[in-house]
Amino acid sequence: MIVDSAVYRKGVRVPVDCHVHDYDALKAAAAEGEHDFVWVGLYEPGHDELAEIADAFGLHPLAVEDAVVAHQRPKLELYEGNLFLTVKTLWYVDEDDAVETGEINLFVGDDFVITVRHGRGSQLKDARHDLEAKQSVLSHGPSAVVYAVCDTVVDGYLAVLEELQIDVDEVEASVFSPERTNDSERIYTLKRELSEVRRAVLPLKEPMRRFSVGAVPGILPDAGPFFRDVSDHLSIASEGIDTLDELLSAAFEAHVAAIQVQQNDDMRKISAGAALLLLPTLIAGVYGMNYDHMPELHWEYGYLWALFLMIGSAAVLWAWFKKSGWF
Repeated sequence: MIVDSAVYRKGVRVPVDCHVHDYDALKAAAAEGEHDFVWVGLYEPGHDELAEIADAFGLHPLAVEDAVVAHQRPKLELYEGNLFLTVKTLWYVDEDDAVETGEINLFVGDDFVITVRHGRGSQLKDARHDLEAKQSVLSHGPSAVVYAVCDTVVDGYLAVLEELQIDVDEVEASVFSPERTNDSERIYTLKRELSEVRRAVLPLKEPMRRFSVGAVPGILPDAGPFFRDVSDHLSIASEGIDTLDELLSAAFEAHVAAIQVQQNDDMRKISAGAALLLLPTLIAGVYGMNYDHMPELHWEYGYLWALFLMIGSAAVLWAWFKKSGWF
């Protein structure tokens, strides 16, 4: 469905007395100035609805198919008369340690921008309002919209990484705590979510670089500094992904080492416990043999003597193990 459609002239939104589906009237209203343009925003449109817009604005059928199906890899495609850009949106669900994904597809021409959104975390209302408040930026035409969308999406990446950083700090604190913990499952989950972020960030670096140097037809060279700022944020996000991934790998290795130490400690305690029983059992076995000629066999205090040897030997072993740190 169409969420919003508007005509912008010299960086200002102008009212147009027509239906939101009257694309010819919208295009005619945007034909007066050099950087006048139409911005149509759609949310999860059907094939028929997007086909109607494609006929009105001359969109390439392959790009239209990608926009309808969604689940595309971030990419930049150039077609005759317009370009097609796909970016992934991310948001974080803290209770599940999960990174959810959406998608925004942009069709950009000389006098129009069409944004097609998929997923609940891909709303552009705030980005549109912020851009409408910056007339000097919006006066650059469709290039300004592409910048605003990319800047909003990349800021979302940084927000997700901040949430992941908190979870990684929690994992580190748990791994190095004196308590016994089972952190391997959460470490694996976080590394998997980092991979999801990486799949959104890395493919977008090349399109942003091309935008920043003015190497893409339809994107004004004057917009280069704005895209360089987005590219810098992408680099920060990419470095953050690598850092968090390395920290999780180190935490997993430390977790495995801690488990091995705990197992060794358990085996030491088990061995010490077995030794405490071994000597009394040996003494009981000796005095339980049925030989006639044994010392203390007919002694009045032989039973107490045997008990003393059992308890005394166990006490000596216990004190030794305690001093050695086995208990």
